[in-house]
Amino acid sequence: MQLELNQKVELKKQHPCGSRIWTIRRVGMDIKLRCEGCGHELMLPRSKAEKAIKRILPKEDSQ
Repeated sequence: MQLELNQKVELKKQHPCGSRIWTIRRVGMDIKLRCEGCGHELMLPRSKAEKAIKRILPKEDSQ
């Protein structure tokens, strides 16, 4: 799975704050994610992060 910095992803499970949308903050062997709802950050091993991602959201055009 191709993951990039500042890319928005939707996870399969909902965060306790109610949001499913997360932003990728770090890419490597570990993936750092930031919740769009409450700002909570967490790091997951790449294998767990790839299994948890439901879909990658398209980038928004900033024009």
